Amino acid sequence: FFGHLKDEIYYETCTSVQELRLVIDDYMDYYNNERGQWKLKKLTPVSYRSQLLLQPAA
Repeated sequence: FFGHLKDEIYYETCTSVQELRLVIDDYMDYYNNERGQWKLKKLTPVSYRSQLLLQPAA
């Protein structure tokens, strides 16, 4: 996660800690709800977790 975070946000342009927190919060929301993951069958983490919870137990 942190490697992607540093690669995909522009933290150098932040002028305050508050601004950096907002940028990180926005990225975390994007990462969990919009960005598909190869290891999760191209689903977002939230979608994948929901899919697992809906499956009946074997």
